[in-house]
Amino acid sequence: MSMSPSSRRFPYRTCLAGLLLWGLWGCQTSPPPAPAPTSTAPVEKPGIPAGAQQYPVVAEESLLQILVYRGGAMARLGHNHVIASHHLEGVVQVTDDPLATRFDIRLPVNELTVDEPAMRDGAGPDFPPGVPQSARDGTRRNLLSEALLDAANYPEIRLRTIDVVAAGEGFDVGIEITLKGQVRQVRVPVQVERKPGALMARGEFALRQSDLGLKPFSVAMGTLVVLDEMKIRFEISAREMGTLPISWQMGPDLGGAGPASSRRRSGTIS
Repeated sequence: MSMSPSSRRFPYRTCLAGLLLWGLWGCQTSPPPAPAPTSTAPVEKPGIPAGAQQYPVVAEESLLQILVYRGGAMARLGHNHVIASHHLEGVVQVTDDPLATRFDIRLPVNELTVDEPAMRDGAGPDFPPGVPQSARDGTRRNLLSEALLDAANYPEIRLRTIDVVAAGEGFDVGIEITLKGQVRQVRVPVQVERKPGALMARGEFALRQSDLGLKPFSVAMGTLVVLDEMKIRFEISAREMGTLPISWQMGPDLGGAGPASSRRRSGTIS
């Protein structure tokens, strides 16, 4: 029995349609679990610097953003994402010598948000509005799943200072990141503004998922992927107990949009 040309093309069209549907669901499909990463031995925790004052982190005035980008031939079927933490907690050990200042900060994984409209509005043209709630929910489920951050077993990410080095008008800070029980070390450029009883640390840097032992998302034979490199932006406010809120200068590293607390209200974080 012979087949017409249109019949011979049918299986190809069916496969192509299936591939497109697979890509369209990319934001809602869990990636395979990453292999166990190789950990770095944690640096011995130093004592409190002599003469240091403890400034608790003020979550309402602090913000950490993770900008994640799509890639691949079918990238148009996915979305770039803004992941945010509004619940940073911990303490900064402040000394007269900024190179001796240390911090120990925790980030509750289950409190992470994905693609809040206000966060996307200020993140730039790569993050247009209109991400469906279903896509946001699916991306957040994947983010917290065992294959990625495994929030059920590892409910927090810890950030701890290793050292602080002067670098131009700012600082080059060694940070120990504890994620899913594994320890990694990175160096981060930081700008610090200090006022009596308070400080604000800001910065922006690139970080690869693979550097943290995470496997970037990929489907459809790599035609729809999450790029390995992310962009991290942060503003961390800390002040003495009982100190009133501080009026900070605009933050150039975050687009000059002002303190995190006011940007959350107005939706202009950048």
